[in-house]
Amino acid sequence: MFSQTDFTHMERALALASKGMYTTTPNPRVGCVLVKNGEVIGMGFTQPAGQDHAEVQALKDARSRGKDPRGATAYVSLEPCSHFGRTPPCAHALIDARVEKVIAAMEDPNPSVSGRGLTMLRDAGIDVRCGLLANEAHELNIGFVSRMTRRRPWVRMKVAATLDGRTGLPTGESQWITGEDARADGHAWRARACAILTGIGTVREDDPQLTVRAVDTPRQPQRILIDSRLDVPMHARILDGAPPWIFHSADADPERIDALRDKGAELVELSNEHGKVDLPAMLTALADRGINELHVEAGHKLNGSLLREGCVDELLVYLAPSLLGSAPGMFDFAPPDTLDARPHLKFHRIDRLGDDLRILARFAHANVTR
Repeated sequence: MFSQTDFTHMERALALASKGMYTTTPNPRVGCVLVKNGEVIGMGFTQPAGQDHAEVQALKDARSRGKDPRGATAYVSLEPCSHFGRTPPCAHALIDARVEKVIAAMEDPNPSVSGRGLTMLRDAGIDVRCGLLANEAHELNIGFVSRMTRRRPWVRMKVAATLDGRTGLPTGESQWITGEDARADGHAWRARACAILTGIGTVREDDPQLTVRAVDTPRQPQRILIDSRLDVPMHARILDGAPPWIFHSADADPERIDALRDKGAELVELSNEHGKVDLPAMLTALADRGINELHVEAGHKLNGSLLREGCVDELLVYLAPSLLGSAPGMFDFAPPDTLDARPHLKFHRIDRLGDDLRILARFAHANVTR
């Protein structure tokens, strides 16, 4: 169904899509390559929200080179959109340009599109094919797929630990367990996320900035704090710079609410029956705010709560070749009654970074369909 040439051009489209890794949110990362008579005549990738999508960028690129896109083949890493949002439908742009063929990596999971763009193109007489390098396209936009199909972000929990699973000394000292390569890689994962989440325990112990610093990024992810009673110190670094979102319970002191709002923080009340923040409801609220990928860097208590409530899709674990013995662990939750009842994961990737290991493991419940 697809030739080696098709694979080559779709790989180029996916490489273009990855250029929008840090900038397209809440939109998906999409690349487009226009090919005519064996020549690449135009390329593009989706720009920040409200600006051109990949297909329009590629058409503009072709015309800026003096190339006519009529009769071309468009390789697109995601189905062209068919609805009016902040920009006109990309399917219309390709039809108006009179391209001859469109090859898409995967259908758009957005219910507003979901096959309609491909149907629109076929109805216009364009040869349409879909499914080339679909897995790669899915991985690139796993957060967008999750938000569209499950109404929750893809939640990635990052932990740095020793080989015996310890994250720091009993005194709270934890900097640095892993080496520079692992720490820089952790910042790269921060950068690709739409938001970074932590808890009040981590703020009290470490006073993190919760920003991307070790790698270059054109934008900082939204910072999120879970703080049921609003105990965050007014001098905490998370309150500096761009305002964080703080999720709290109904028991929070009204005076603290006013004081934090005066500091610019956006406060959201979401309580469960135990007087804590309702974590599953928080994920829904984040999806409604356009968060595709959520990066968690918290302590063992919040980590355990998120795991217990089924709010984590993927673990990003950095293991250092050292031991700490009787010290805090990665997660705090009650053990299962039987071994069969324990949470199961699948290793997705295992890599070496300097002296450390990086393990990416996914929970069985975390499947998101294309």
